[in-house]
Amino acid sequence: MAMAEQRNDKPGRAQATGQRGGWLAKIAPGVRNLVAKRESPDNLWVKCPDTGEMIYRPDLEAALWVTPSGHHMRIGVQQRLSVTFDDGVYERIESPKVADDPLKFPDDKPYPDRLKAARKATGEQDSMAIAFGKIQGQDAVVVVQDFAFMGGSLGMGAGETFVKAAQEAVRRDVPFVIFTASGGARMQEGTLSLMQMARTTLALNEVKAAGLPYIVVLTDPTTGGVTASYAMLGDVHIAEPECLIGFAGQRVIQDTIREKLPEGFQRAEYLLEHGMIDMVVHRRDLKARLGSVLDYLGAAKAA
Repeated sequence: MAMAEQRNDKPGRAQATGQRGGWLAKIAPGVRNLVAKRESPDNLWVKCPDTGEMIYRPDLEAALWVTPSGHHMRIGVQQRLSVTFDDGVYERIESPKVADDPLKFPDDKPYPDRLKAARKATGEQDSMAIAFGKIQGQDAVVVVQDFAFMGGSLGMGAGETFVKAAQEAVRRDVPFVIFTASGGARMQEGTLSLMQMARTTLALNEVKAAGLPYIVVLTDPTTGGVTASYAMLGDVHIAEPECLIGFAGQRVIQDTIREKLPEGFQRAEYLLEHGMIDMVVHRRDLKARLGSVLDYLGAAKAA
């Protein structure tokens, strides 16, 4: 019994861990903070979707979020704008306000709550954002579509933002550039979301009537009603490597035509080979290529 009582008096592993640094603190007050275990941030390492390799986050940021395997990871609005504009300097243009839940859409989670969560996670009002600045010395209005905001879905907010961006391009007499990333129309807004396909097309008519270039940069993924509207109406179509571009999903198409689809179907390289887009450009070269295209189209307009 005595031996058992003696063992019970000894601190267990959990107890010892809880008192880490206690005897040091008695010798020198404050020393416990010096020897406390440093906690690593949860997001210090990022997993490559292709290889499963863990990549040091600062290295990934320096590589513009392109992994060593060449996979172009999705990036948010601020990151995209910073790497697109000269010296990362740009003017944000406020997006128009729209009704949050015009149809009172019934769902397991209320639509306004989904919007609040997306706004908190991304820091953006909706799935599109507008900015103005210089790209390789060329003025441009740029729209970025953020897939992290409800899958980059096209709803009234995004539609109004697109229309305002087109109007800003006309007012400032500068080219209009968009980075697309979307899963399609926003189901919680029903027909109102589908109407944005027509509204964005009409807004582009004003841009083209003013003789201004409209350049589309397709990023992963660009699908659904977005592909069926403004994403395929550009004067020049550029895509990031391996990004998914299409209308319906591959499984839907295969089940409909009852045929196996070709290798790489709906990927940027396949669309380039079949004449659907103009070029596939690595993210590190994208800014320079955009500058060249803007310079060429600007010279053509002046002539």
